[in-house]
Amino acid sequence: MEREYSAGGVVLRRRQELWWVAVIEPQGRRKAPATVLALPKGNVDKGETPEETAVREVREETGVEAAVVAKLSDIKYVYVRSWGDRRRVFKVVSFFLLRYRGGRIGQITPAMRREVRQAMWLPLDEAPQKLSYRGERDVGKLAQEYVKAHPEL
Repeated sequence: MEREYSAGGVVLRRRQELWWVAVIEPQGRRKAPATVLALPKGNVDKGETPEETAVREVREETGVEAAVVAKLSDIKYVYVRSWGDRRRVFKVVSFFLLRYRGGRIGQITPAMRREVRQAMWLPLDEAPQKLSYRGERDVGKLAQEYVKAHPEL
């Protein structure tokens, strides 16, 4: 079975006395009845660390700059490619907690618009319910726990 390694970020920003997380709505590959909300993530490029990948993917997919605070978790799953060879793939995605540093959410390149329909801020308290994928909902809960345990953040 082929393997893929990706990394992504849970970008937090404090506004109006709430923590917010940057999420994306990917461009749909199939007709889905509901909006898909996900965390920004992507493949680790050769010569790149997972942390560097997380920061890069966040910038490319959301338009914001962020700095790594801590590693949250690895999620692992098997999927079947819906394009090309239809092979089964074992995937590991490392998620990192990042702190917002600047930029404007949704300011992404036209080329990235092929992958991302929109980027937005979502209250962190809503992430475990509104993120579409179970593993990412679990990562959202870990981010909530991290914030509670580290009020200095």
